[in-house]
Amino acid sequence: MSRKSRSNNAVRLQLNDTLRQQISRRLSGFERRSNTSSQFRQAAVALAVTAGERDDTASFLLTRRAKHLNRHGGQYALPGGRRDHNETAVETSLRELQEEVGLELADRDVMGLLDDYQTRSGFNITPVVVWAGANVELFPDPNEVARVYRIPLDDLMTSRIPMLEHISESEHPVLSTPLATLGHQVYAPTAAFIYQFREVVLFGRHTRVWHFDQPKFAWQ
Repeated sequence: MSRKSRSNNAVRLQLNDTLRQQISRRLSGFERRSNTSSQFRQAAVALAVTAGERDDTASFLLTRRAKHLNRHGGQYALPGGRRDHNETAVETSLRELQEEVGLELADRDVMGLLDDYQTRSGFNITPVVVWAGANVELFPDPNEVARVYRIPLDDLMTSRIPMLEHISESEHPVLSTPLATLGHQVYAPTAAFIYQFREVVLFGRHTRVWHFDQPKFAWQ
């Protein structure tokens, strides 16, 4: 994996062809778990790999949802939403990227899919990994998005990921991922996608996340 040294001796993952090939290769070798049960409403999110705002630091896009939204207002999320009739997960993820943050990508930019995740609120969410590339200009829709963050992949390299919390209401631990750029953690289901992305494409480990639970505030 290509990295870039800075004057303070820190190491940053670069957005380049080497990283793109690694992500594609590791996703192609990943046997994902899917769920097409009719008891769940189908949805998809996009994990879009791009550059940082000021340099070529490899990053991914994360949004903070507008506070006035009925579902999960003010929470952190990957761009995404419910699948329209006869729409594939890939089509949904690309459409939602365009609608939420003004980023228009195509099928050729899709690198692969991670495991489906079933939420407490009855959704089956498919994470789609896409290569957005450098020099990306974003135009977030204020009706849906309060802010867009570019989270360096370096934030995922900490040994503090994953953070697990046991609660009395569930037999499974609640998963969260601390992100230095935000200054606090993000919770499942978004944390599940981020954690599995780290495990599969950065570390080459086929780690499963379907069994991790969400915090109670995200159950509705």
